[in-house]
Amino acid sequence: MPVITNCITSTLEPYVPSTENPWDEKKIRHAFRRIGYDANKSMINNALQISPSLFIDQLVNESLYASDWPTPVWANYNNEDYANLGLDFNEQTQANHKELMLAVMDQMQTTGLKGRLIMFWSNHFVTRLEDYYLSNYLYEYYSIIEQHAFGNFQEFVRDIGLSSAMLVYLNGFENTNFSPNENYARELYELFTLGVDNGYTQEDIVETSKALTGYNHRENYNWSNPIYFEASTFDNSEKTIFNQTGNWNYNDVIDILFQERAPLIASHICRKLYTHFVSATVNEDIVSEMATLFVQDFNIANVLRTLFKSEHFFDHNAIGTQIMSPYDMTMSYLNITNFSLEQEFFEAMIYFNGVMGQQMFEPVDVAGWQGDRDWINSSTLTGRWEILQWTIWNTWNTNSEDFRTFAIESSNNSNDPYVVAKSIIDRFVPLELYTTEDYEAATDVLKHNLPENYYTNQIWNLQFDSVPYQVVLLLLHLIKLPEFQLK
Repeated sequence: MPVITNCITSTLEPYVPSTENPWDEKKIRHAFRRIGYDANKSMINNALQISPSLFIDQLVNESLYASDWPTPVWANYNNEDYANLGLDFNEQTQANHKELMLAVMDQMQTTGLKGRLIMFWSNHFVTRLEDYYLSNYLYEYYSIIEQHAFGNFQEFVRDIGLSSAMLVYLNGFENTNFSPNENYARELYELFTLGVDNGYTQEDIVETSKALTGYNHRENYNWSNPIYFEASTFDNSEKTIFNQTGNWNYNDVIDILFQERAPLIASHICRKLYTHFVSATVNEDIVSEMATLFVQDFNIANVLRTLFKSEHFFDHNAIGTQIMSPYDMTMSYLNITNFSLEQEFFEAMIYFNGVMGQQMFEPVDVAGWQGDRDWINSSTLTGRWEILQWTIWNTWNTNSEDFRTFAIESSNNSNDPYVVAKSIIDRFVPLELYTTEDYEAATDVLKHNLPENYYTNQIWNLQFDSVPYQVVLLLLHLIKLPEFQLK
């Protein structure tokens, strides 16, 4: 296979606008699209009025200081609690899961980076809901991610490994002094902190698994109660991990890992952050600089803030180089258009995104979704078209005037069909379409079957009765353009 080279040559120094490299809508849309899930017109206009540094601070801070999702009444319910309340366990569990997923979608819309990081970290510290399928386990797992998404990575690793969801999914619940299970120890190093075959041995895994024993108990042996530590199943022998010997336990493992392998951890995590937020093709020099910063205190917000403010992040060659995930596509469409939609629509989106390959809290395997080109194949691409077609027609059937409002806002109420078509298209694509002819073809779609003299004589304007339907036709054309799938 040919070697793909990273063409983003700018440094991690802060981006400073210049005449040759101005602060403009393209860069602002890029930031909104990568850091969150895009933006409406007024958000872009507001960003134009401030410096790039202040803009990034605002994006990070609004998520960093956003209120956590209120604890639901069912956060600690077990199956007996549902029975005592006269509720059907399976029916209520499904409703609870939907409630939490809708909350994540709301975060995607209102505090984009927080929603994005919840999805990112749930695809890093992977569990699969279908493997435990308990609302209290899901909420505990989610709340740990929400609490630590911007914070100290070492404490994040420490807390997530003791969540009941993780103890079930990666077999920590089965890891006892009588019957060792190495699964979590292996993934702790291979996926969560160090990377494959990077700084650990099979003996480290064996010894670590002994130190992780003891988390095998549930109160009253009720399978839906949280899992807790009980000394009777803990391996009380000495273990040697990364050449340190002692009667190590779970907390010791985390401490020793970060003491002995901090630079490797920093590099592995910064590489994942880079591929998620910048490019699937890694610039190792930039990752190395990020890791040097990250290893100082393992503060996630600090390293992200530095990356997002950099000339590297805003480099022209970084824009439009990634393929959108299903949630990127659907939530960005909603944030760009700002169309009014019924609650049932958002519930349907959970299902549709799953059909397209991104079922929330259900990554494909322990390594998670690989993203970028893996999102697209002949089946998922046509699925994307069909789902957005359904979304467009849903708005047509419920609030058709939204299309007129969107066209007026996008084009500043122009009566030139080319300007209208281009202004709408440019709100959805990270870079302009490849040729002028592409815009002209889209303009012909917008014109529909109205007489040509309406346009040449400037009779047509955005108050025509036909305009909402014309915008529908343009959007149906737009969603099938290759550029639409990029971010």
